[in-house]
Amino acid sequence: MTDFAAASVEEHVRALNDGEVSAVELVDGAIKRIDARDGAINAVIIRNFDEARAQAKAADDARKAGARRPLLGVPVTVKEAYGTKGQPTTWGLEPLREVLATEDAVAVQRLKNAGAIVLGKTNIPPGLGDWQSVNPIYGRTNNPHDLTRTPGGSSGGSAASLAAGYVPLEIGSDIGGSIRVPSALCGTFGHKPSWELIPMRGHAPAGAPGAKVLLGVGGPMARAANDLDLALSVLAGPDDDEAHGYKVALAPPRATRLKDFRVLVLDSHPVAPTDAEVAAAVNALAEDAAKAGAKVVRASPALPDLRKAFDNYNTLLFTIISRFTANPLAISAHAWMNELDAHEAFRKQWAAFFKDIDVVLSPTFGVPAFPHNDDPVWEKRIMRVGDRDTRYADQLGWPSIAAHAHLPSTAFPIGRTKSGLPLGAQAMGGYLDDRTTIAFAAAVEEELGRKAMLAL
Repeated sequence: MTDFAAASVEEHVRALNDGEVSAVELVDGAIKRIDARDGAINAVIIRNFDEARAQAKAADDARKAGARRPLLGVPVTVKEAYGTKGQPTTWGLEPLREVLATEDAVAVQRLKNAGAIVLGKTNIPPGLGDWQSVNPIYGRTNNPHDLTRTPGGSSGGSAASLAAGYVPLEIGSDIGGSIRVPSALCGTFGHKPSWELIPMRGHAPAGAPGAKVLLGVGGPMARAANDLDLALSVLAGPDDDEAHGYKVALAPPRATRLKDFRVLVLDSHPVAPTDAEVAAAVNALAEDAAKAGAKVVRASPALPDLRKAFDNYNTLLFTIISRFTANPLAISAHAWMNELDAHEAFRKQWAAFFKDIDVVLSPTFGVPAFPHNDDPVWEKRIMRVGDRDTRYADQLGWPSIAAHAHLPSTAFPIGRTKSGLPLGAQAMGGYLDDRTTIAFAAAVEEELGRKAMLAL
């Protein structure tokens, strides 16, 4: 293999271990691809190339001396929202343009400890609040498959970096689909982990304390399903004082072959209108999984009420994300506690549901990559779904299911539209069954040939 633009993390590591390539060669190749392709895409907006080359040389020296770490010598990029020492962590907010992070976020430090080489940081929307990735500091990121369309957000630069063939691994974050939506729109893989599985310390604007945020998580994004599991092993585990008494021991996947999975299929949502091509692709995958032997069902009396769950999620989400805005959502302490009680009740319903079902298969998002929309007011934005104009914010419906209940969800590619845009699905599982949803995506990739759709 001479060009690693389509290679997985596993393929990078194998080639390094076998002496087929050096870390310096991998880093130089990734830099050349960014220099050649990123002018039009604008995914990697902070570049750390000189230091990355020095780190690659050190990685090669360490490997020659016998060192072995999970990601030693593998080039990666990281979402701008994660603190990286000495570099901007602005969240796309103009007042923070000149503020530099004083330390690495926990997730970034864990990548580095595993031997990964951070080439730079990738683009986001302001405050991470959009399914697009454009802001006044770094400009707009375009979808590598169609430059007139969004790569998604808020981890849009992350997914674009993967789809464009720059690097094999990224870390994103997700509270309203910000890992999964870009993965679907760019034809890559992404994992929204169970809440609190991966520490979020340092995922905050530079200088902010970064307290834990209900619903918000960070997770890996990649070009192959198995790489998500590898990255999860590097990133997961308690932080700081909790690590003094806790450790992670995730359960193995409930199944590894499609024939052994119990799958509930959802192709419509009471809030989110869904494009016909998206729904058709999910149903085609469900049929293929059933032919492979999976137990596929279309309904369950134990399924929580998705409309009521969305209403609770909406209140929680907009209370959280409006906190530092000019118009924060007003809610009393007791009303907030009532919402938390309702939230916990939904979590218990999902726990009961997953006793008889291994994964829920659904669209990741209701539409493929859509044209850029610069209207600053979400309430005025229109989302075209088929031949209908719908509310932009209604698309929160699909990502909300897993985000609301703290469930793991793995996004993966499943096909293309008639016009050639990627189509994606998500597999959602029970709390802390992260390896199960990743294993389902891996089985789909291996047995049904749904591979990452790189725009090389």
